[in-house]
Amino acid sequence: MTQLAEVATRDKLFINGEWIGSTATRVIDVINPTTEEVIGRIPEGTPEDVDKAVAAARAAFETWGQISPDERAKYIQAIAAKLQERQEDIATTIAQEVGMPIMLSRMVQAGVPIMTFNSIPGHLASYQFEETIPNAFGGSSLVVKEPVGVVACITPWNYPLHQIAAKVAPALAAGCTVIVKPSEVAPLNAFILAECIEAAGLPKGVFNLVTGFGPVVGEALAAHPDVDMVSFTGSTRAGKRVSELGAQTVKRVTLELGGKSANVILDDADFERAVTDGVTKCYANSGQTCSALTRMLVPSNRLEEAEQIAAKAAQTFAVGDPFEQTTRLGPVVSETQYERVRGFIQKGIDEGARLVTGGLDKAEGKGYFVQPTVFSNVSNDMTIAQEEIFGPVLSIIPYDDEEDAIRIANDTIYGLAGGVWCGDPERAKRVARRLRTGQVEINGGNFNAQAPFGGYKQSGHGRELGKFGLDEYLEIKSLQL
Repeated sequence: MTQLAEVATRDKLFINGEWIGSTATRVIDVINPTTEEVIGRIPEGTPEDVDKAVAAARAAFETWGQISPDERAKYIQAIAAKLQERQEDIATTIAQEVGMPIMLSRMVQAGVPIMTFNSIPGHLASYQFEETIPNAFGGSSLVVKEPVGVVACITPWNYPLHQIAAKVAPALAAGCTVIVKPSEVAPLNAFILAECIEAAGLPKGVFNLVTGFGPVVGEALAAHPDVDMVSFTGSTRAGKRVSELGAQTVKRVTLELGGKSANVILDDADFERAVTDGVTKCYANSGQTCSALTRMLVPSNRLEEAEQIAAKAAQTFAVGDPFEQTTRLGPVVSETQYERVRGFIQKGIDEGARLVTGGLDKAEGKGYFVQPTVFSNVSNDMTIAQEEIFGPVLSIIPYDDEEDAIRIANDTIYGLAGGVWCGDPERAKRVARRLRTGQVEINGGNFNAQAPFGGYKQSGHGRELGKFGLDEYLEIKSLQL
């Protein structure tokens, strides 16, 4: 296994273009979920640290918000180049922080954030920041889009740098200044980004990094009167709290929250391909993906066939060290998450779901390893069908006909993602349009990092990625001429 040479002690925050000590002396340990050992330490930031970062971002906004999109694009391209230089470092760090197998970490955890930053100059070049609207009473209006201001980016641990990049890149492109509060569970990658931003020469105060716990640093950011916007990704419970705090100063809040996404396999689908792909989409990143297709809906008369295919597919997910080339499933991120996932597996057994494969036995000795698990004959009112598990646990749910499948798919508080498999692409699209969810993949369609990403219902509001991500960080002003 590739290890960090020593414990990575990050004892400073990045505020106003400088590495400074926190006002507190306490630190937070970062744990490797494979070895259960400490691999890093970060400052346990304070509200006073937040005040400093917000003041720096507020001062920097006066200049950064006024420079041209072309100038901002050059800085963002420089950040992308620096990230490219550090790609292997990023992939290795996140594989140890989160547990994703190294080959996937290179492609996803390191590759997608670089792609996000690289794509921004192209979006800026074609983005329409101004538009003239004729006035029926004479004259016209010049409609301009301006940066919203100081943005707090509060991000999760499952795709840590990707989620930061999805906020920071478009926010900077729009002319906003930012304060990032990464998850304390997987924060080391955020320090690499800060180093890249420093090396790229971004003006002081435009990007700031404050680490710490959500109830302290996150809440201080959400409530701060000089923060104009909060972009939050995380649990629905935490998202509600961010909304409550943001409402006190009527700031803009965008939320990307939980999911319990349905994968609807229709009666004329290529069943072998659909079920096998569905297992993979459920288990990506050890099931720790908000858009994971965790509910597989299959025709009742083909339930047994689906079970057999799913069990076979699940058993190909070799569990182990993320740095072993044969590993397809690493650990879940923490002991807390390990116990949570096991609790849901027990709940599925207790409520009468049929355990097809996997279960409660520990998959490995040391480390937070959960067996790839499949439940069948799940009814949609069971806990495992309604609550986000965030682990490698698939629920197969039988349905009677197409209308029943659509009803079950929409019977959830969430609406982040979904899938439809069908032999007729037009029928698949018709069903997909009826799913109350922010994105739907048709017959295993690939994730598109330039398409809008976000949810309906309690999966949140607002969209990230591509040109659509820019919209969230801009205010609209009318100049009546």
